[in-house]
Amino acid sequence: QVQLVESGGGLVQPGGSLRLSCAASGSIFGIYAMDWYRQAPGKQRELVAGITSGGSTNYADSVKGRFTMSRDNAKNTVYLQMNSLKPEDTAVYYCHEPRGGHWGQGTQVTVSS
Repeated sequence: QVQLVESGGGLVQPGGSLRLSCAASGSIFGIYAMDWYRQAPGKQRELVAGITSGGSTNYADSVKGRFTMSRDNAKNTVYLQMNSLKPEDTAVYYCHEPRGGHWGQGTQVTVSS
């Protein structure tokens, strides 16, 4: 069983930065691909970024060049570094482990002046 706990959300001004963290339980975390999703009010949940067990990443077009996903297998943690934030990035961000279908509880990111 995998449990995921996100942290690092908050209120930031446009152009600012935040780093989200997702801590996972389980001693075999290193073999899991992981994703970050987000859901804005009134919108469907969308894939933001993904990382393979080997560290290869992919990003939604809307965040390419601004967001960077990484992982530290020794800490059982994945990160989402978000730079140049825009108001349209406002959403609840969720960590996801796709093989087992596990989700974290989400962390709110609000970009506003």
